[in-house]
Amino acid sequence: MADGRERQAEIGPIVSSAHLADGALPALSELEFGLILAGNAFDRWMVRCMTAAGEPGCAPIDVLVLHSVAHRQRPKRLGDLCSVLGVEDTHLVIYAIKKLEKRGLVKSTRAGKEKLIAATEKGVEICLKYRAVREALLVESVKGLGLDAAAASAVAATLRALSGHYDQAARAAASF
Repeated sequence: MADGRERQAEIGPIVSSAHLADGALPALSELEFGLILAGNAFDRWMVRCMTAAGEPGCAPIDVLVLHSVAHRQRPKRLGDLCSVLGVEDTHLVIYAIKKLEKRGLVKSTRAGKEKLIAATEKGVEICLKYRAVREALLVESVKGLGLDAAAASAVAATLRALSGHYDQAARAAASF
């Protein structure tokens, strides 16, 4: 009986769209399928972790915005939030901020013409509860995989670099 690698070689790479894997770099299609699965799982995780932390009904973008606003406990500009999160449509972030303001998790202030967004005390508290749930439910199980911290950081760096290639390709496609 063939082992797992031999069977995968017979079947081909695990992808969501075989027609895309027929190109010059099938491994990229395999990576993209992994990104799809990981992205959707991460979105589900953020929403459910936030619910467990005491804030049900948040969308993934709400969770991302809250954590970004709470980062280093300094007020953030809308443009900076969009840039850091890689969100092109500022309306998505504006809507998330409004929802978070209604929940009392962030507050907006003005510095001249600029609008600044900061986490409230309640917002920081929820971020800390989220962290506690994350440590208990996710970090402990991931540690059991025996991932090397340096290897995980290298994967993260690769993903950030790939995001630049996808952004450049998206710009090129927009003028194609």
